[in-house]
Amino acid sequence: MSIEKNLQALGYRLPEPGKPVGNYLPVIVDGPLVYTSGTSCWENGKLKYQGQVGGEVTLEEGYEASRITMLNLLSRIKAEIGDLDRIERVLKVSGFVNSAPGFYRQPEVLNGASDLLVKILGDNGRHARSAIGTSSLPQNIPVEIEMIVRVGPAGK
Repeated sequence: MSIEKNLQALGYRLPEPGKPVGNYLPVIVDGPLVYTSGTSCWENGKLKYQGQVGGEVTLEEGYEASRITMLNLLSRIKAEIGDLDRIERVLKVSGFVNSAPGFYRQPEVLNGASDLLVKILGDNGRHARSAIGTSSLPQNIPVEIEMIVRVGPAGK
């Protein structure tokens, strides 16, 4: 089953890819490697959640924010490479969690993104990961995630 059909079967849809908010590219393709810039939990042009996880944002909302963020990243990748089925392997996910003082459950927040990747890609969705707590993020977003994937040739 294709990646997008897996997403649909799980009840998810890819959003429209957002535009960068600065002078950078959302995705760079270098040979078989695709690098994404960081993004967050945008839905319909607005942030679904804002604030620090463990403060204004609950752990469960942080998990959901990570899942939404991963859908945004996949949307950006599709816009760049044309077909998500070209993804052969997710190599690395780096996540930053806007954390309230004393909050230390960043890996559980990022599981929202990681669990989604494994659900739709199986073992090819398993990846190396960093889960980093920060005291603030741009626009008071709760999470920012970037990733590196390996893709195969178009039309395979």
